Amino acid sequence: MKVAGSIALVTGANRGLGLAFARALKEMGAAKVYAAARNPEAVTLDGVAPLKLDVTSEEDVAAAARAAADVNLLVNNAGIARPGGFLADGAVEAAREQFEVNFVGPLRMARAFAPVLAKNGGGAIINVLSIASWMSGPLATYGASKSAAWSLTNGLRIELAQQDTQVVGLHAGLIDTDLARDIDAPKSSPEAIVRATLDALERGDGQVLADEISRQVHRGLSADPPVYFQSAAALRSRAALPVD
Repeated sequence: MKVAGSIALVTGANRGLGLAFARALKEMGAAKVYAAARNPEAVTLDGVAPLKLDVTSEEDVAAAARAAADVNLLVNNAGIARPGGFLADGAVEAAREQFEVNFVGPLRMARAFAPVLAKNGGGAIINVLSIASWMSGPLATYGASKSAAWSLTNGLRIELAQQDTQVVGLHAGLIDTDLARDIDAPKSSPEAIVRATLDALERGDGQVLADEISRQVHRGLSADPPVYFQSAAALRSRAALPVD
């Protein structure tokens, strides 16, 4: 689909990658951008429509679908990350919290907005994923939640094909946002990741490998041994990552 003339809703649009999505959509000619956040007063970008939305709230999601009934592009960006491996203290609690935001949140949004998108011609959904969808590392429970979100994305692509809804999975390594601020490693700019994603959307792609490390990891999925036999942190230490 084309960005110009679209009506988009971006979750977690008050900062980081979500803010970069909202800004780029405006710059590329979207007719309207709903900038959704738990606290809509935190949305400071001019020319967007702030929208109260906590993706863990059934009531908020239902209200958003009613308020933004003209949407034909949904960007499921809202997410959280908690450090620690599967055997670390608090891992179960961290997993529950992250799955609720990173997996159940996009599932709620897709279920609420699928009829909206169908009514508006099919449109598209972009789900923000990660190379952590494919391999483990210091954010192990986060990666598990993104693996589930990857599976959700692949399932939605099949289920929504009949209504002509394009479903795009965005995979990237570290992005220079608050989510990764405590990780000392090269990071891509959110603007570069967003531009690669919106270009892929307009080409009709179903998957975006938005930086070199995501392409490297993707190639390694079928290697022998596969890339997910090693740690994402070990891979990053050997990879030359561009910083845009």
